[in-house]
Amino acid sequence: MAWEKERVDMNIYSQGEVEKWVYSTCNICSVGCGCYTAVKDGEIVGIKGNSEHPINRGRLGPKGENQWYANNSPDRLRTPLIRNETGNLEPASWDEAMDLIVKKAKQTLKENGSNSVAIYSTGQGFLEDYYTIAKFGRAGLRTHLLDANTRLCTATTEFCLLQSFGADGTPASFDDIDETDTLMLFGHNLAETGTVLFERIMERKQKTGKPYIIVVDPRKTLTAKEADLHLQLYPGTNVALLNGVINEIVKRGYVDQAFIDAYTIGINGMTESLKEWTFEKTADTTGISKAKLEKAIEKLGTSASLVTTTLQGTYQSADATTACVAINNLHLIRGLIGKPGCGPLHMAGQPSSLANRTAGGVGTYPAHRNPANPKHIEEMAQLWNVDKATLPVGPEKGIEEQVSMIENGEIGLFWNIGTNSLVSLPNRQRAKKALASTFVVVQDAFLTETATVADVVLPVALWGEKEGTMENADRTINLLRKAVEPPEGVKSDFDIFLDFSKRMDFKDRDGQSLISYTTPEECFEEFKKISKGRPCDMTGITYERLEKENGLRWPVKDENSPGTVRLYSEFVFHTTTDDAQSFGKDQLTGRVLTKTEFERKGAEGRAILHPTHYIPPAEQPTSDYPTWLTTGRLVWHWHTRTKTARSPHLQMAAQHGYVEINTEDAKKWAIVQGEVVRVSSPRGWIEVPARIGDVVQQGLVFVPFHFGSWEKKEAANELTADFTDPLSKQPTFKQAACRVEKIRREHQVDSGESLEYIAEQYGLSVEDLKRANQLTTPYDIQMGESLEIPLSVINTPLPPYMPYRKKV
Repeated sequence: MAWEKERVDMNIYSQGEVEKWVYSTCNICSVGCGCYTAVKDGEIVGIKGNSEHPINRGRLGPKGENQWYANNSPDRLRTPLIRNETGNLEPASWDEAMDLIVKKAKQTLKENGSNSVAIYSTGQGFLEDYYTIAKFGRAGLRTHLLDANTRLCTATTEFCLLQSFGADGTPASFDDIDETDTLMLFGHNLAETGTVLFERIMERKQKTGKPYIIVVDPRKTLTAKEADLHLQLYPGTNVALLNGVINEIVKRGYVDQAFIDAYTIGINGMTESLKEWTFEKTADTTGISKAKLEKAIEKLGTSASLVTTTLQGTYQSADATTACVAINNLHLIRGLIGKPGCGPLHMAGQPSSLANRTAGGVGTYPAHRNPANPKHIEEMAQLWNVDKATLPVGPEKGIEEQVSMIENGEIGLFWNIGTNSLVSLPNRQRAKKALASTFVVVQDAFLTETATVADVVLPVALWGEKEGTMENADRTINLLRKAVEPPEGVKSDFDIFLDFSKRMDFKDRDGQSLISYTTPEECFEEFKKISKGRPCDMTGITYERLEKENGLRWPVKDENSPGTVRLYSEFVFHTTTDDAQSFGKDQLTGRVLTKTEFERKGAEGRAILHPTHYIPPAEQPTSDYPTWLTTGRLVWHWHTRTKTARSPHLQMAAQHGYVEINTEDAKKWAIVQGEVVRVSSPRGWIEVPARIGDVVQQGLVFVPFHFGSWEKKEAANELTADFTDPLSKQPTFKQAACRVEKIRREHQVDSGESLEYIAEQYGLSVEDLKRANQLTTPYDIQMGESLEIPLSVINTPLPPYMPYRKKV
């Protein structure tokens, strides 16, 4: 059951009527809501939902409704900038900026070889941008150092899919959520990170009672509060929980043995890795009661259909890929994949991070080709008309590995595209120091925190000012039409890439320009040929069809294909040697497997069940740092607030960072609501107000990661560790050790001073002053006694955003 009724959400600021509405897609989260861009006098003046688009039927989330304000922000960059001899960024012409980048690229390649240029892009660009990066990056620069901030966001999605199914592409879709009996949201705060999809779920839930919702999260998020069963586990115990649950499902015989025998390999190794996970050990390790564990086991073991979603709570945790592989294992042993209402739906955070992977803008080659398979390299060489010996091969290098390479002097040019790395990277002071030591190009619409280390800054077009396609979380390819011209002096990412390739004089083996297309649509038509016969086949997609049919899910093998709702409906997986996108990695260590090792598995079109060993987080609380720290996102902001902070409504809703503290911990530590405290980790410290309540469990604090200016000390990534998952190389933002310290002044009680008088002098309530000093009554003070006074108290309310509570 999809939406039954449309509801067109709209946010417009226009003097007079809107002149035209231009077809588009929301460019914020990964849900992919259809929308129209409002245009008047050549400017974007608003947005409205597309009532015909099946994803949202006209609905928009708060971030989506407000994304267009950034286009009109007065502080947009409108000319390139170059750092001068005095260390300051000064305006430059496009020729000056591009010539400098080309000069530096050629110098670096000559002195240090092909893998000395790194391109680090975004999950908010277009498929056409990513494919162009893949082409000039690999066949032009001949570098294998292509990565994106998707490494921080959803890299684990790709690697768990490669491990289990042989290729990228999430098996289930949003349509399956409409049909499933049971929905498990594993580390996925959907009410805040995908508001429209959560509203869609809750509309069905209110009308039919389905699906039964299980939420796995150490916090009582808005999502968890709507769950039928909330499994509030200890930090870093995702794999322990899954191992215990799956072990019981196997022991109780809740498995589809015929499916396992016919369509999978590896069952013995998988079950052996689970044996230590008794019911009791699972409860003790995770902190989940036996009664709740019993409910989870029965529901997950007997439900006729199941969809499991994952996001940052899974991907940014210890053993991230292992947890997601365990979820794949669960669906496979129950035979709940490739069927209506069934399958893992490993989500994306950003609107087009999947397109980056599909188009080859990151680790693997375009259209899910394997950089370790000579046959795939030969195919790409023929398609691009280049010598296969010039194409880089081997395992990809993630951003954390690239930071290490910069520190070692191996990277001479770091091209940062559409991402604010020095807010989003973990242990950001280390990252800042590293980037400051090499030549950095920043390509962005604003002077972000990352521009503080840039040698060249290139101003780029935003949503509505360029054309292209995105791939949203359930494989839907959506189109975004250009509504207006970008501001004078500003270029699109796509045009910058074409210009760079031309200036570098990249050629194919016949001496022709490596890149011959000139428009995004021409680029897409070339990519269709690249995709033909591959898992993501887009042969039947055109821009015209995407607009007419409001998106299509790949594969779309011909013009008559309606697209593919779910993958693996015939239970044939991409695990034959010459089909597989990867030969996989050792599930425990992350060591890359050889072609021979992969062939020895003998999968041959069957899914692969892996052993899933639990390893606790690398960093644990200590006597110096006794508290767990986790980070995450808010409903009101997106990533590093480059765009959302420029919306008055969103900025007013959440103006600054904070630390979330459990009520009992706040009592123990004598911290009052809104008091500014210092949160420290082995890497740094921040000072933010305290929000006290029951959202986090005792012994855990939460800091939103959106806030990261260099002037204020409120960036969560001053604190986070840069440990990475051994398979996906995704940082473990969700678990670090910290301590919370009060910042107080002292007041010596004078004769005749009452608690009411003292509180008034410092702008505090009597109750806050009592809590700060753990006083039981207002009369517990004596002359000469020293009272602690919070240095600063800030009101930190967050307006609720829960449209799914409305009666429908």
